[in-house]
Amino acid sequence: MDIRHDDRGRDGLFIAGEGEDRAELTYAHAGIQEALVFDHTYVPERLRGQGIAEKLVDHAVAYARSQNLKVVPACSYVRTLFRRHPEKYADIATEEEKPVGRI
Repeated sequence: MDIRHDDRGRDGLFIAGEGEDRAELTYAHAGIQEALVFDHTYVPERLRGQGIAEKLVDHAVAYARSQNLKVVPACSYVRTLFRRHPEKYADIATEEEKPVGRI
């Protein structure tokens, strides 16, 4: 799956697909913190259940790690994913959002 990054300065998005088959994860820089706020994920209904949203999150997390940034999981999907998989995301979550175990 090809995932593209569109950096728009203070915000941006990670995109998979095109047109009606476009899935995305949007983010914004978290003010004075050295963090990105992952604020929204979207996968078209007909593409759901294929792991696309998790692939977008993993790609975005890899980007944050490469930039030495933490992640604020403001999106409910991202927050749930962080809590379900602390072994993958505990190092990248901001202190107030660190996973404490599986839900």
